[in-house]
Amino acid sequence: MRQLLYFISLSIILVQAASCKKSGCTDPNASNYNSKAKKDNGSCTYEATYSIPTSYTFTNASGQSTVDYSGQTDRINQLIELVTYAELGESQAISAQVLNDMFANTNGNGNGHFSFNSTRNLKDKCFSLDTATITNQFQAIQTASNFYLNIASNGQAGTLSSGTSTYLFAANGFQYSELIEKSIMGAVFQYQALNIYLGSANMNADNTTPVSGQTYTTMEHYWDEAFGYFSAPINFPTSSAVAFWGKYCNSQNAAINSNQVMMSNFLKGRAAISNKVIADRDVAIIEIKNMWEKIAAYQAMHYLTQAAGYYGTDQAKYLHVLSEAYGFIYTLRFAPVETRKLSTTEVDNLLAQFNGNLWSLNVTDINNIKATLDSNY
Repeated sequence: MRQLLYFISLSIILVQAASCKKSGCTDPNASNYNSKAKKDNGSCTYEATYSIPTSYTFTNASGQSTVDYSGQTDRINQLIELVTYAELGESQAISAQVLNDMFANTNGNGNGHFSFNSTRNLKDKCFSLDTATITNQFQAIQTASNFYLNIASNGQAGTLSSGTSTYLFAANGFQYSELIEKSIMGAVFQYQALNIYLGSANMNADNTTPVSGQTYTTMEHYWDEAFGYFSAPINFPTSSAVAFWGKYCNSQNAAINSNQVMMSNFLKGRAAISNKVIADRDVAIIEIKNMWEKIAAYQAMHYLTQAAGYYGTDQAKYLHVLSEAYGFIYTLRFAPVETRKLSTTEVDNLLAQFNGNLWSLNVTDINNIKATLDSNY
């Protein structure tokens, strides 16, 4: 009887083992079809049955372009000119009112401070809770610029130079031109791209009928607008004409393969939308959201590493790269809740470790901040 039970048990184990070995993809149409598999385990993957272009160029059956992100292009150019004005504080007093006019695009031309006219503006696309933060930064850089002739020190706003570069620092050591740039990159570009245009509401928009008078569907257009905020040319990364997020994506490419991940998924997702393959679009969305956040984190760690090297040897560069690092950590707040690695509270805790005064930080502080980022990314 014991022998019989033994052989029965052994037979069951062998059958189970054989069964495990024979599970896999059983669909002959799948790219990973396993002819030896007897049980499908849900692992089947499929090659795209539609064409994915090598540049961000999409047309309809008549050969007309279906791409439009002109609003994003206008806002990118507005931020370029706004930051250029903010950097004038290194050599002259500047006005918070001018920055506010540029942010809101008063009178369609930044109240005369933009080189072009547009009906778009940065302010109305800004995450509402951060509008006050950014306008406060405008006031802070105005205050600092009044002391551009002074040498910056702890408690004293002014400028410091390193080589041919000069930087304006507030009394707390922050370079507000960098904080302004990164805050808008996060609260406008990143927030709009990832949370609004690639968010569930917009990605449930109509994808059947072209918008009246246009060549694209609403869903196609929303995807294009997300790509526009990425700030990269249509043939990225072949072209080096990058700005803002495209620039920093390229900067971190060697470390995290960000160029290929971002561009291939923007192309794949748009092609999937046009061909009504929503499952592929959804995969691309997750890849884009994860990598966008990772770019910010890695750029912050890059600047923190530089700061540790500049500590005690180059105060101008030290405060400059710490301001950059702070700015990129700030942008982590705008990673979508469903994919983010750090909560808003955790990001705020990291920012608090800068003590509100960059003059007070040391290498241990810097390494502690970097270690937290490194452990999460």
